[in-house]
Amino acid sequence: MHYVGKTALITGASSGIGEAFAHELANRKMNLVLVARSADKLQALATQLRDRYSISAEVITADLSREGESSRIYEAVQAKQWHVDMLVNNAGFSTHGVFESIVPDQDHQQVMLNVVSVVDLTHTFIPEMLAKGEGSIINIGSTTSFYPLPRQAVYAATKAFVLSFSEALWIEYRKRGIKVLALCPGATNTSFFDAMGRDVVAGKHSPQRVVRDGLSALERDRHYVIPGFKNSLESNLLPRLLPRAVMATLVDSVSQRAFK
Repeated sequence: MHYVGKTALITGASSGIGEAFAHELANRKMNLVLVARSADKLQALATQLRDRYSISAEVITADLSREGESSRIYEAVQAKQWHVDMLVNNAGFSTHGVFESIVPDQDHQQVMLNVVSVVDLTHTFIPEMLAKGEGSIINIGSTTSFYPLPRQAVYAATKAFVLSFSEALWIEYRKRGIKVLALCPGATNTSFFDAMGRDVVAGKHSPQRVVRDGLSALERDRHYVIPGFKNSLESNLLPRLLPRAVMATLVDSVSQRAFK
């Protein structure tokens, strides 16, 4: 992997794992295109990154839960004549509650952001990567990519999509110069849970650790990685050993105890 002087586009860059990616990649001397809804946060982060790391950091304000936003992002990138060498599809959110209690529009927006924007942005930037003969794509999955999660049914399903999608593209493009990775963290110390009005009591990793594990896996041409031995054991081993109905019941019980 060569980072210096190349450009990464990061969605959901204003906080959490996206912000941690911005700092880590800037530290490796990549130029950045930061995408999120929060214009003020993005501008402040871009200024901080330019001053601290002496790199270029540009801002595109966009709501990727809306139709057509990926095309608008591409137009902005083209207008500035940037070439995106690394795409980090990080933006996402989850609802929480039994399915019928969730406002349908919220689940629709969740699918748009967690799934549709990932596919659209990958379609948007992969042709130029192919033309150049190199590039990388990191899609943020979850430990829930490996099992169903009651009360976060749509979220877990979207992350299962991200894992399957990423693994398929890893096979398609690994001999054509493009690395594709599904980064599947467990509970992480970000504002992710705030949107659900819930929080996990303990066991959260730092976003910096998640990012470092992800980049290390990308450099080794892994197709997915689960940061943390315990997370990896639970997500890799248990779904293979237990019947799916038993796994769903177990996950439901554990998740109810984990939330405060």
